[in-house]
Amino acid sequence: MAGPTEGTRERGHGVRTNLNDISVFMAVVDAGSFVAGGQALGLTRSAAGKAVMRLEERLGVRLLHRTTRTLSLTDEGRAFYDRGLRIFAEIEDAEASVARRAGTPRGVLRLTVPDAFGRRVLMPLVMKYLRAWPDVQVEVSFTDRVVDLIEEGFDLAVRIGVTDPDSRLVSRVVARYPVRLCAAPSYLAERGVPEDAEDLARHDCLVFSSATRRQGWRVRGDEGAWVKVSGRSRLRLDSGEALRDAAVAGAGIALLPDFLVAEDLAAGRLTRVLADRDVGEAKIVTLYPTRRLLEPRVRRFLDLLTQELEALKEPGR
Repeated sequence: MAGPTEGTRERGHGVRTNLNDISVFMAVVDAGSFVAGGQALGLTRSAAGKAVMRLEERLGVRLLHRTTRTLSLTDEGRAFYDRGLRIFAEIEDAEASVARRAGTPRGVLRLTVPDAFGRRVLMPLVMKYLRAWPDVQVEVSFTDRVVDLIEEGFDLAVRIGVTDPDSRLVSRVVARYPVRLCAAPSYLAERGVPEDAEDLARHDCLVFSSATRRQGWRVRGDEGAWVKVSGRSRLRLDSGEALRDAAVAGAGIALLPDFLVAEDLAAGRLTRVLADRDVGEAKIVTLYPTRRLLEPRVRRFLDLLTQELEALKEPGR
């Protein structure tokens, strides 16, 4: 019987072998062939094929459909690949947090951020970041459009509410803001004040809508369950700032995050609707490509973003 030290070595060797085979499988899928996937790791086609076969035998399932011309994932292969992306992202994240945290940020940091949140909340952070790291340049795209980070070459995206990206991206919720149903006093004076969620069906609802997503409204009922709101939507916009402007102008009722309307509510330009009801929250999400060690310029900005958004929750801020 193997002693503790020997047994530990055997288990460690087995884990490394498994990870090596998984790495080959991931590379083959990414490259679309055994030849290209093997070359990416310095292996022959035969070695790459054997590694994937070992993995399939160990799992007891077929991961790839093979023909003379193409490779495609089975259902089990797709599920395993998606899990593999998350595992390797965590490994890379762990390495980056230890090995590269001390690195000096340099180069160009390319960000895509929501228009209103970017201008009101993120720009002060960007200025603080630039003062701290003089060797970095920052390019910021202000848009509420959901862009393809990899296709368009962005290092990092900050988005509102998008928490289920494709498997190529790492997603993290870094802050949560309450959202408010609100309207201009002039609108409510003319159309009446809704008393419950059903009343919203008789009002003009200002809804965020773009080519890729459309805002859904919901209100928590008396028994704690969420109730979907079906209101009339005559005006749909793809900008949170434009929705706020339309609400202030009296065009209807809007559902907007607190950071965007807090000043208007305090000044009386907007009035909360169904103020005693829970209408959810806006999640602030960071997204960045998986399977890539985070450069110091990205890591440092993420650290600053997380710290500053957490500080905003403190009393007096």
